Amino acid sequence: MGVEVTTKHLTKSFGSNNIWTDVSLTLPKGEVSVLLGPSGTGKSVFLKSLIGLLRPEEGEIIIDGTDILRCSSSELYEIRKMFGVLFQDGALFGSMNLYDNTAFPLREHTKKKESEIRQITMEKLEMVGLIGAEDKLPGEISGGMRKRAGLARALVMDPQIMLVDEPDSGLDPVRTTYTSQLLMDINAQIDCTTLIVSHNINIARTVPDNMGMLFLKHLVMMGPREVLLTSDEPVVKQFLSGSMIGPIGMSEEKDQGQLEAEAARFAAGQSDGGVAVPDEIAPQMQPTPGMPPRKGEQRRKARVREILPSLPEKAQEAIRRDLGDDPEPATVGASAGGSALAGAATDQHAQRPNRLAESAEPATSEVPVQRPTDFGGNDEPTGTYEIGQDATDQLPRYRD
Repeated sequence: MGVEVTTKHLTKSFGSNNIWTDVSLTLPKGEVSVLLGPSGTGKSVFLKSLIGLLRPEEGEIIIDGTDILRCSSSELYEIRKMFGVLFQDGALFGSMNLYDNTAFPLREHTKKKESEIRQITMEKLEMVGLIGAEDKLPGEISGGMRKRAGLARALVMDPQIMLVDEPDSGLDPVRTTYTSQLLMDINAQIDCTTLIVSHNINIARTVPDNMGMLFLKHLVMMGPREVLLTSDEPVVKQFLSGSMIGPIGMSEEKDQGQLEAEAARFAAGQSDGGVAVPDEIAPQMQPTPGMPPRKGEQRRKARVREILPSLPEKAQEAIRRDLGDDPEPATVGASAGGSALAGAATDQHAQRPNRLAESAEPATSEVPVQRPTDFGGNDEPTGTYEIGQDATDQLPRYRD
């Protein structure tokens, strides 16, 4: 089972260039989380900071009770063994075949016999659909296969924490969906804490249990998927719709004049270039049939039900429909109570203050910020893909 990862008030800069400031969040154990944000907002920097490849100037990174910014080198070495990391390009050794690339962590960090190493390595290669390709070099295979080989290597140490950097990088939409399905299947099997760094809208809507968003060097929001997918926070709503209307500009935050001009322009009937935001919460991708149920999903739903009365009424209605509960809105005077804590970061998994208030239309409601108590190619895939009401419920496994 995965472990909880918490950051408190992290600040990272390169020289005089501040990347992000005061980032506090929690990755619940065993759940899949995604960190979103426009390009250049420091998402990959955050991921590398979690594993100790980069060192923030301020704050804490607490992994299984240990602050890695203040622990000894030997302690950090042991903590890193808890991680599996999938980099954007797979980061494979070009002179090694896929088998040796996958076996490398076992040979480097364990004293296992070669027979044990082979058993584990072939098991992980089979898990990602690369049996039969183990003798190929990275330069002889497609980008999608390299990505899967990198994932197999990340899995050989049976990680408790998986870090995934831009899983859609270099992949077409179909291969991206297959990769997302593979990540969900792996989470179902080993219940590891997973963080995906991405700016892919489809991944954001369908994959994670929890979502966070970086913008303007701060964490705008972090919470269960149901909360962000129903949020009226301007920057979150704009990002998830892919719209030009909102605080996010081409290179920086828009000023008030730009916001007013574009609002008038689009009110005159011009398209905003985005996609319509559905009233219903997009269904979450499920493990492939035959896989065990995801425990992380069950824990998240229990947590959402716990905080439901404190959410805005619009969010309550959508969430009840998504969870299969009573679709009638709750008769709870939650609007005021639900926003009482908004605007201040009170805990590791807190919503950040709304720093966009002066540059965007104010949100019609706010999201509570308390943390619940239990927050704890050449590779053509084959198989059938039956399109039904939810096209993600019968995705095939990889078979090369």
